[in-house]
Amino acid sequence: MNLLLKSTAALLLITACAFTLQKEKWTNLFNGKDFTGWEQKGGNAKYEIKDGAIVGTSAMNTPNSFMCTKKIYNDFILEFEVKVDTLLNSGVQFRSNSRPDYKEGVVHGYQCEIDPSRRAWSGGIYDEQRRGWLYNPKDDEKARNAFKRNDWNKYRIEATGSSIKTFINGVPVTNIKDTVEASGFIGLQVHSIGNAEQEGKKVMWRNIRIAEK
Repeated sequence: MNLLLKSTAALLLITACAFTLQKEKWTNLFNGKDFTGWEQKGGNAKYEIKDGAIVGTSAMNTPNSFMCTKKIYNDFILEFEVKVDTLLNSGVQFRSNSRPDYKEGVVHGYQCEIDPSRRAWSGGIYDEQRRGWLYNPKDDEKARNAFKRNDWNKYRIEATGSSIKTFINGVPVTNIKDTVEASGFIGLQVHSIGNAEQEGKKVMWRNIRIAEK
């Protein structure tokens, strides 16, 4: 390929990337002040707002808790930052639902994993209250090392048709296709806990935004 063709190809690539960025019209899901547009489902873990972030606190004797968007989303790009205590497990639901005809309304659907443990499966996809793990990065060392313990991490979830992709701090983690659920709400999980050592631990989310396709 001569220099002119290389230059033309590079220009086309830059133009395409710029066009893609222009098409992404971002909407903030959280206003930083209150829970307008959100509702709690499942358990009774405490959610509050501190310093512009949603803070969930673990509690004994309650099932998984979820702070969920009232709006239903189909195809989208979701971005957020999260920081979690290393003793907790958490996740973000997407294309999830709570229907009275399914397990008495339990929250179910795709969950992007937040896993600060040494297992390090953050960014994997778990089908909450349905099929279990659809993908985990146990054999992907780069993906497993993308999550920073005791620090803020930037997540990106791309859900387009049957395609589901996740990224942590810019590192690709999941790239799968699945057709079980095409739409649903987004939910911030405070996981149930099994011992007193985990009680009162926190998971925090901020800069939550979505670009619908």
